[in-house]
Amino acid sequence: MQSDNGSQLMAVQDNSTGTKVKNGILGCAINVVLWLFSAMCIFPLVWMLYSSLKNKREFNASIITLPSKPTLDNYFKIFANKDANLMGAMGNSVRTTLLSVLLIVLFSFIVGYILARVNFRLNRPLYVMFLMGMLIPIHSLLVPIYIIFNRTDMANQWYTLLFPYVAFNLPVSLFLVEGYVKGIPLELEEAASIDGSAFSRTMFSIILPICKPILTTVAIINVFSCWNEFSFALVLISNNKAIATVPLALKNFTGQFTSDYPKMMAAMLITMAPVVILYFIFSKQIIKGMVAGAVKG
Repeated sequence: MQSDNGSQLMAVQDNSTGTKVKNGILGCAINVVLWLFSAMCIFPLVWMLYSSLKNKREFNASIITLPSKPTLDNYFKIFANKDANLMGAMGNSVRTTLLSVLLIVLFSFIVGYILARVNFRLNRPLYVMFLMGMLIPIHSLLVPIYIIFNRTDMANQWYTLLFPYVAFNLPVSLFLVEGYVKGIPLELEEAASIDGSAFSRTMFSIILPICKPILTTVAIINVFSCWNEFSFALVLISNNKAIATVPLALKNFTGQFTSDYPKMMAAMLITMAPVVILYFIFSKQIIKGMVAGAVKG
C-alpha cells in the first residue's frame, strides 16, 4: 500500500512539474510575440524620428539606414515655411478639438443620462437612432454635407468643423455613457429626490462626478479623432488657409511631382507630440474607463 501511495504521489508531482514547464514555455512564447508586436508598433515612430534628421538626398538614397550626419535643419525650415503655417494650424486644431470635445462630452452625458434613467415613449427609438449613427459610413455623407454647407454659407468658417465632428463622434460616446449610467445604483438618485434635489441638480451634482472615468475616456478618444481628422477638413475648409488644421498643413509638404519626406516626418512628429504625450499621461485612465463602462453596461 505504501509503495502504491508513493508511486501515485510521484506521478502527481511529475504531472505538476510537466504542467509548470508547459506553462512556462507558453508564457515565454506569448511574451516573445507581444515584444515583437510592440516593436512593430514602435518602429514607425523611431523611423520617423531618425528620418527627420536626414536631408532629402540622403533619404532618397536609402529610407532605412541611419543618418550619416544628423541635422535639425528640417525642423527650422518647417517653422520658416509661411505657406504651411504649422503653428497657426496647430492653434486652429487645438481650438476645434477642444470645442468639439467639450460639446461631445456635454451632449453625450446629458442625452445618455436621460436615455438611461427617463422612461418615455420615444426612449428606445431615439436610442436606436443614435446607434444607427455608428453603422453609417461617415465619408459617404461628404458630398451632401458639402452641398448643404456651401448653400448655407457655413463652409470655410472657423466653426465649420464643429458640426460634423460633434455629430459623427456622438453615437459612440453616447453608447459608452448610457451603459455606464445604467450601472450606477438607482438608490442614489432616489435618496437625493427624497432630500429635495431637483432633476438637474441630481444629474450634475451627483451623477456627473461618478461618471468622470467614462467621460474622461470619451474626451481622450475624441481628442485623437478630431485632431487627426482630414477628409471633412479638406472638403469643408480647404478654401480658407487661415483656419487650416494640422492635417491640411501637412499636405503642403507634398508636391505634384515630388515630396520632401524628411520635412514631412519632422512636421508629423511635432504635430503628433501633443496627442502622444496626452495618451501616455492618461493611458491608464482610458483603460479603466473602457473596462468600467463594459462591466457596468
